[in-house]
Amino acid sequence: MKKVLGALLLGVTIVSAFIAYSMYTNHSAKQTAAIEQKQAAKKAEKKTEKKKKPVLKVEDLTYQLKDSRTGQVMKEFKPVHYKDKDIYDQEIKQLASELAKGIDTPMQNIKMDANGSLTGGSKQIILKEAELVKNLQNLNTKQLDVKVPIYETAPNVTAASAQGIADVSLASYSTRFRPSDTSRNRNVQLSAEAINNVVLGPGDSFSYNQTVGERTAERGYQPAPEIINKQLVMGIGGGICQTSSTLFNAIDGAGLQVTARSHHSKHVGYVPAGRDATVSWGGPDFKFTNNKDYPVIIKAYANVNTGVLTVDVRTSQRSI
Repeated sequence: MKKVLGALLLGVTIVSAFIAYSMYTNHSAKQTAAIEQKQAAKKAEKKTEKKKKPVLKVEDLTYQLKDSRTGQVMKEFKPVHYKDKDIYDQEIKQLASELAKGIDTPMQNIKMDANGSLTGGSKQIILKEAELVKNLQNLNTKQLDVKVPIYETAPNVTAASAQGIADVSLASYSTRFRPSDTSRNRNVQLSAEAINNVVLGPGDSFSYNQTVGERTAERGYQPAPEIINKQLVMGIGGGICQTSSTLFNAIDGAGLQVTARSHHSKHVGYVPAGRDATVSWGGPDFKFTNNKDYPVIIKAYANVNTGVLTVDVRTSQRSI
């Protein structure tokens, strides 16, 4: 009987243990499955978040175009055509050109007054369009400020460097006009006065149109014949090209660097063929740079009695 009871008790124990083990393993399996499900769910969420997170693109951003001198915002720019190189390049070149029109200012040259003192003059301001285009071609999503490269250059002349500047002639050139042609002669005289006593330091640039200014009746300029499309027509300021052509021959003789010069459409009689320099307001200009390492002064005088226009480029004795 004891043996039977012992066997039964052992059996019950074994069954209980089996049931307990089964329950444990089932519970553990459920826990493991639950953990794996949670982990899988988290991974899925992360993938979803990555998919949902927007990818920044240059063409979707707005950039601040800032003045390189002051840091001030000049314009906001959205590069919507950034991926289309041809269209985008055309767009940013036009943008650079438009900005430059509102910025670029030619140098106003210093002049010497009757007392030998330097007067006037203002710096040249230039927006480097090619540099701005390059900056706009290399946009990124981390830097939204774009430098607009603007450079300023002041006239390179001081009172000390201009001492004795009219002592020595580097080159002189004269042309003739008819004393009887009073209207044209007045224009020659006014333009000669405008360029007279202009002082250029080393590296300084000169623009005839900028220096002489617009030729208008209010400023004293007279109607006189001028060459347009190979024809002689009446125009306010006719004759000023004789001054620019005489100036060209003088500065060319002095060895200064010509940077812009155009010929008339018809031969003029006051200089040899090919030695002229036509100008017009808003059109062709005559420009040059003082490529010497010393300053020079331009002397110009129109004698309306003798009909002689003379331009003389001079400097100090110690400079040569």
